[in-house]
Amino acid sequence: MKNILFIIALALISILTVYAVAPKSTEYSTTNSTINSTNTQSDIEKMMPKSSNSTKEMPATTHLDSIVLGAGCFWGAEKRYQAIPGVVDAISGYADGKNVSASYREITQRKNKYNEDNHAEVVKVIFNSAKVSLETILQSYYEGHDPTQLNRQGNDIGTQYRSTILTSNEQQNDIAQKVTAQYQTLLNDAGYGNIATKISSLSKFFEAEQYHQDYLAKNPNGYCPDHSTGVKFDADASKPGLASQKIDNTPLLTGKHIIVIESENYCPYCEKFKKNVANDYKGSIAINFRLASQLKGLTIKTETWATPTIIFIEDGEEVFGKQGYMSPDYFYKALGAFKLGKSEAFNVAFDEGTDSRFCKEYEIFKNTPDGVFIDKLSGAPLFDTDDRFNSASGWLSFTKAVDGSVIEKPDNRYGMVRTEIRSKTSGIHLGHVFPDGPNGQPRFCINATVLEFKAR
Repeated sequence: MKNILFIIALALISILTVYAVAPKSTEYSTTNSTINSTNTQSDIEKMMPKSSNSTKEMPATTHLDSIVLGAGCFWGAEKRYQAIPGVVDAISGYADGKNVSASYREITQRKNKYNEDNHAEVVKVIFNSAKVSLETILQSYYEGHDPTQLNRQGNDIGTQYRSTILTSNEQQNDIAQKVTAQYQTLLNDAGYGNIATKISSLSKFFEAEQYHQDYLAKNPNGYCPDHSTGVKFDADASKPGLASQKIDNTPLLTGKHIIVIESENYCPYCEKFKKNVANDYKGSIAINFRLASQLKGLTIKTETWATPTIIFIEDGEEVFGKQGYMSPDYFYKALGAFKLGKSEAFNVAFDEGTDSRFCKEYEIFKNTPDGVFIDKLSGAPLFDTDDRFNSASGWLSFTKAVDGSVIEKPDNRYGMVRTEIRSKTSGIHLGHVFPDGPNGQPRFCINATVLEFKAR
């Protein structure tokens, strides 16, 4: 009997020695378990694995689109489109001509004034379709000039000033035809004639000379007369689906939140993120789904033309953001950096560290009321107080985990053969399981810093 007790004592000393030499949180402060509010995006990026910035490799649905519009003088049109929220860029240029050199000097030659093969002055409008619809841009286009005038706008006369919409695909063509028909009805009601705008497929866009780009910004005393009819679309009636929903972002101005920017339309990477992460997420920092057009009142730095775009904010301001799909491993490490900062908990969760024996969290959790211990990041239930026992080891001990909540992995570090325990949802390191629990049961030796508690 004495020999058996001696062997058990040696085994316990060996286990405690392993935990004593396992990586401790020497690099991280144990005084704060949450990230300091002064931490920046770069602070969190340093804690994250490197990822490519290439849009070709980005696992996301991109929402950058473009259309080419002719509405007379391109100087004023360019500035008008740039003012539309969601427009990324507006570039003056020439298009829709043939056998005429695409230059300002050539298209303004007297011989080309009424030449039907002359190029038109146009603007290439590049826009974030997750933030502004093509319908909205075309409505602004029609409201900004008089489309009933043929080959002119006011005193600017000639084929270079013709009204034209140059589309890139059949869907754009259909939308242009629909908006045109809607505006024709409004013009008829206001006493105007038929729309002369030509809708056709874009063959090639030629960027105009540099001095034409942002002309009105460079020449504040320059001119571009307003030839609009004054006939307006009903703005509210044009908003489709989710975009028409009124969103109150006031709750996001206080505390920490996660925003996932999704698409109005189908986005396979958004659905993948929901399936692999969001649908099972029960963490204390809420996930809020938004369209790119629904971020009013928030300070967002990351571009929102890709979906999903995942942004971590505190008190209404972005702390960290990333375009594209996040795998569960990447998401939870980003969340860990955001929620835990450089702390003992982060070291345990992601660097496979070990709590100090009898740490503060252990002392709090060892005698809780009945309830469940949950994953500190995902909120998933992991261990039940019904299975807790006092092993006198200085770490929380349980005879079992909640069914299906953890995964086991071989751990042969430090010359030991052990079984590591990780959370199935977040993948964070929880501790180890040993075969020396009460009555022949296992002993799950678990770090308290990576847990939260919910009373029953």
